[in-house]
Amino acid sequence: MIKPCEPKGARITGIGHYVPERVLTNSDLEKIVDTSDEWIVTRSGIRERRVAAQNQASSDLVFEASKTALGDAGVDPKDLDMILVATITPDMQFPSTGCIVQDRLGAKKAAAFDISAACSGFIYGLSVATAMIATGKAKKILLAGVEILTRIADYKDRATCVLFGDGCGAVVLEEGETGEGILSTYMQSDGGLGELLYLPGGGSRMPLTEEKLREGQQYVKMKGDGLFKCAVRSMVDAAKRTLKEADLSTSDIDYLIPHQANIRIIEGVRKRLKLEKEQVVVNIDRVGNTSSASIPIALSELKEAGNLKKDDLVIMVAFGGGLTWGAALMKY
Repeated sequence: MIKPCEPKGARITGIGHYVPERVLTNSDLEKIVDTSDEWIVTRSGIRERRVAAQNQASSDLVFEASKTALGDAGVDPKDLDMILVATITPDMQFPSTGCIVQDRLGAKKAAAFDISAACSGFIYGLSVATAMIATGKAKKILLAGVEILTRIADYKDRATCVLFGDGCGAVVLEEGETGEGILSTYMQSDGGLGELLYLPGGGSRMPLTEEKLREGQQYVKMKGDGLFKCAVRSMVDAAKRTLKEADLSTSDIDYLIPHQANIRIIEGVRKRLKLEKEQVVVNIDRVGNTSSASIPIALSELKEAGNLKKDDLVIMVAFGGGLTWGAALMKY
């Protein structure tokens, strides 16, 4: 009797990120909207964020981050089997940002598409990439999380515009041995809570007209109070489920990389998982909420600082519009 083949492991072999040059500080925002540095820092932990140049689109940010990740992995774009781009701010409705990047990189044999899961997009992408490698459908995958959220932020709404920034993080995943790399992933959603965080205009439900533009329907809408409780509870649950699947516990974790939405949410997750502050990667003070880009940017910065070591156990957790949430556990 022929025994089924063991699923292949998917390991991250290259990491990179890119953030635009322009810095938008809280002091700058004080001149635009009725807010203050104290108000923003107290409620979100954000002190500054990056803003893409007028001539930059999401694919441009992915291209820069991907060059670093591919170089780190020593992988030629021509050898990529797939390109996944997690984003809610694509260059355009179609072609996908993934296809635009595929052409620009010269990744001639790679399939390419986008994933729309808001802040959970990178986690969803890791789940897809891991499954593709495990089943032998791909051996080398480029995964990026990218956002230019400042283009969909309403600078008349002080509750939301202060939160968002632009940036991209990218990783290269390759086939490895069973039990290394991405050890487990978890994804979940609840469309019934979608109106807690959404962008109404621009789709087939509400095409953008002059009237809708005047109403600001092209901008993000958020109900922050409802999101906070859901975010903490869901991220903690996702982390525990992911650890349980790998037969591990929170005491085994070296680092937690949470989605950088709000410092109070991050602290809530940390305390419930009983982790020390030193174990939690935080960069929200410098880059703000970059949605699907936040986890890979933080992962890249962790490595860039020399703090990510071989065999470190890293759990990544996210929560975002959809509503969506999930986690991924990695042995680096």
